[in-house]
Amino acid sequence: MSITEIKTVAVAGAGTMGALIAQTFASHGYQVVLWNRSEAGLVRGKAIMAENLDAVPSAERDAVISGITMTTDPACFRNADFVLESIAENLKVKQDFYRQLEPLLKGACLVSTNTSGLSITALSKAFKTPERFCGMHWINPANLIPLIEVISGERTAPDTAETVYALAESLEKKPIRVKDVPGFALNRLQFAVLREALHMVETGAASMEDVDKAMKYGLGLRYACIGPFETADLGGLDIFCGISEYLFADLADDKEPQALLRQKKAEGKLGLKSGEGFFDYSGGRGAKAVEERNRKLAALSDILFGK
Repeated sequence: MSITEIKTVAVAGAGTMGALIAQTFASHGYQVVLWNRSEAGLVRGKAIMAENLDAVPSAERDAVISGITMTTDPACFRNADFVLESIAENLKVKQDFYRQLEPLLKGACLVSTNTSGLSITALSKAFKTPERFCGMHWINPANLIPLIEVISGERTAPDTAETVYALAESLEKKPIRVKDVPGFALNRLQFAVLREALHMVETGAASMEDVDKAMKYGLGLRYACIGPFETADLGGLDIFCGISEYLFADLADDKEPQALLRQKKAEGKLGLKSGEGFFDYSGGRGAKAVEERNRKLAALSDILFGK
């Protein structure tokens, strides 16, 4: 199937990611079906979209809403040209869903998963036609972050991956092609940074607040404009090689989650979802933090990408 043949998109899972993915497809003219196992899940998904569309002009908001059909009926997948699965991040749960899904699909329908790290090759074993399947990893918040990772498993047809790549471009996203390696691209970079950040805090090199400030006001601002290879080129590869020769030996190379991260998990301090993590999100601080993040992301995206 080519990009021009994709008219109807079915999104499976009406959580935060699924709802915002459905919203994004609808805002770009696709007819969208948002499926969830329960009506309660659909109600939550509708609330998520309503909150994120609150600042959108009424005509545009109405067009998006009218372009999305919500249902708990799996028969909705029969008419889909493209299915994007965004259900629980669990190998067995996803594979069980695919086994129920595949008999319902049109022969040309393509399927992608929004997994953030599960093996595409392992997931594809649930399909009789794994060549139609690949990863399409969106980044939270899905309606604001431009990056989409398109991941090919061992049996993904090249045409499948290229169509999904083109589909991401049709949404005004910035897709990249990634092989099926653990963590893909973004999470490998993200967790390399987190590992070093935790190491610096645990060894007393800097506080959590100051590590965050180093990223927000230094590297983060720079990397919003140019990537690490461009940064090295502009700084001089001789200089970066010289620093690497003495610095790499001192960087964190832990092979397991660090004690500080394990401690927070054991205490049930899971971040925003529990009201406290590394920082305190109680008393409305959580909602304010999300609102501020989204405001800044939208403004930065508008400046950098004209959106």
